[in-house]
Amino acid sequence: MRRIVRPEILDGDDAPLEEVRESLVDLQRINRWFGGTSTMQKLIEAVIEKTNKSHLTLLDVGSASGDIPGSIQNELNARGIQLRYTLLDRDATHLAHRNSDCVRGDALALPFLDNSFDVIGCSLFAHHLEPDELRAFLKESLRVCRIGVLINDLRRSYTHLLAVHAGAPLFGRITRHDSVASVWRSYTSGEMRTMLNHGTARQVDVRNSYLFRMGIIAWK
Repeated sequence: MRRIVRPEILDGDDAPLEEVRESLVDLQRINRWFGGTSTMQKLIEAVIEKTNKSHLTLLDVGSASGDIPGSIQNELNARGIQLRYTLLDRDATHLAHRNSDCVRGDALALPFLDNSFDVIGCSLFAHHLEPDELRAFLKESLRVCRIGVLINDLRRSYTHLLAVHAGAPLFGRITRHDSVASVWRSYTSGEMRTMLNHGTARQVDVRNSYLFRMGIIAWK
């Protein structure tokens, strides 16, 4: 299945605000039901296990409503592990979450000093970037983090595409369109491994996850 870049409605500025909000709620359901939250939690727990840290700072890039780090924070707090996170998105209307720091900014030019956070994370963001942009994002994220970069994204396949079409009636207009476009423009695990291994990370771990997800840690 060849990768094809198809525009996503949420990437533009023309969608009605009410439909944008509806789509953000859809994304929260998708993350909760179909592995988005659990994949990122496994990545964060892998960092905790390797570093033995009980306090972790996270910059969540392209974060939209911030539902994933918010959910993980609650889980970790119950186990005595503190997660403090900051949300970054290019569109201020996506930053609906108000229980954390929110920053409007460019993922390829992060508005932070070197080593500002323990980890940089992103969910359903990497497939929006072309290969050169993805490598630039990794380089910039490694500059800003102290430990590593966590990438939680989709795996492209025809089976995944069929599953998205089957689930389309559960969601609103924007999500029905953008979910199909996202599968077409997402990468395979092999493609991601090849691209990121040619970057500036010390080591890149790529693992397949629940329901056509992949989880990646690029260690600094």
